[in-house]
Amino acid sequence: MSWFRKKTLTVPPKIVVVGGGAGGLELVTQLGKTLGKKRKAEITLIDCSRTHIWKPLLHEVAAGTLDSHDDELEYLAQASENHFRFVLGRMNGLDRGQKKIRLSALYSKSGQEIMPERTHVYDILVVAVGSICNDFGIKGVAENCMFLDTTEEAEQFQSKLLEAYLRAQTHGGARAPGELDVAIVGGGATGIELSAQLYTASRLLSSYGLDNIQPSDIKIHILEASPRLLPGLPDRLSRGTLKQLTKLGIEVHLGVKVIEVTDEGMKTESGKFIQAAARIWAAGVKAPDFLKDIDGLETNRINQLVVKPTLETTRDENIYVIGDCAACFWPEKQVNVPPRAQSAHQMASLVLTNIQRRLRGKALKTFKYQDYGSLVSLGKYSTVGNLMGNLMGSVMIEGFIARMVYLSLYKMHQLALFGYFRVFLMMIASFFSNRLNPKIKLH
Repeated sequence: MSWFRKKTLTVPPKIVVVGGGAGGLELVTQLGKTLGKKRKAEITLIDCSRTHIWKPLLHEVAAGTLDSHDDELEYLAQASENHFRFVLGRMNGLDRGQKKIRLSALYSKSGQEIMPERTHVYDILVVAVGSICNDFGIKGVAENCMFLDTTEEAEQFQSKLLEAYLRAQTHGGARAPGELDVAIVGGGATGIELSAQLYTASRLLSSYGLDNIQPSDIKIHILEASPRLLPGLPDRLSRGTLKQLTKLGIEVHLGVKVIEVTDEGMKTESGKFIQAAARIWAAGVKAPDFLKDIDGLETNRINQLVVKPTLETTRDENIYVIGDCAACFWPEKQVNVPPRAQSAHQMASLVLTNIQRRLRGKALKTFKYQDYGSLVSLGKYSTVGNLMGNLMGSVMIEGFIARMVYLSLYKMHQLALFGYFRVFLMMIASFFSNRLNPKIKLH
């Protein structure tokens, strides 16, 4: 039993949340509004970025159909408005005995040190650092592929894509086979949604004057090692998605395993080589490498921290874990809870409750994951998915209704951060800006 339950506190406990993603930012905002505002705890968010953008939007940032600056949130502003502190830093170590986390030194783009390596103390720690792409140790992936783990990576891809289009426009079209082609490894939601957005981007760029490039000159490939798309989701959803991608002319390669990536394209196990100048790796996820066995905590093969049903780590009740970096068992399915935004949202809600109960000396509640289904957006062309409910079971939806449900997921995230009135104002502002600004980022 922790010291929180043994004695009356004379100073507010220090609650530190590391990671300002979907779950971490929602949690720290609610902690600030409840405990921080009443000075019942000191709430701190630590993140290596200055701004937040909802990770499921990164494929739109990469394609240029969304300007990240239109949707990003400033951590410092959110902290000021919601009674918590923001510390810029990247966690790289942990001292459970001293209750300290270690933060790496931060450097500017020119290499100058901005902040030295330092430590930050905590009484309760919540790890919410999300996940990164898993390259499975395949040769050439790290050197020759781009990833979509961060806003910076998505913006870098968009910039390189636009440069390739401008170069081809100047030369009257592609000079060599595959110069404008894109190969996406991974037939999950990220890879599929990115392919649809890239299809949209190719049409928009042509309409804005890059008319030396015909959309038909650009090939978009999806490579998936499983025999079908979206292998973790219902087969009907997989078939519906494949049908829509085929209509768009996107080449889907199923049952194809990539064994090496070069600076020209993908080598597959069957011996086929898929040439592409732009190569995106979106196959599988893992928790950041620094979490592996960190200071004796239990981790699994993909670096996730193993947690109890209360979302405390199995070896330290002062540390909670939420989101993609948590290995939380799902008894109904006999697997771990999947790494999705809805999982992080539900975990954040439970940890908020458990921290509040813990400070009052009450027993903690256990996590019960509710699967509300999955949705895959193919931009303006289609949205398909399945919704889970107690009354109707699993219901397949597509088209306009599916699109509205998909958009509502982001609105739920915004509501948790800003409240109804501000979200209403943001919707009005978005309505007008979408009609004033270009439909694609052109710089």
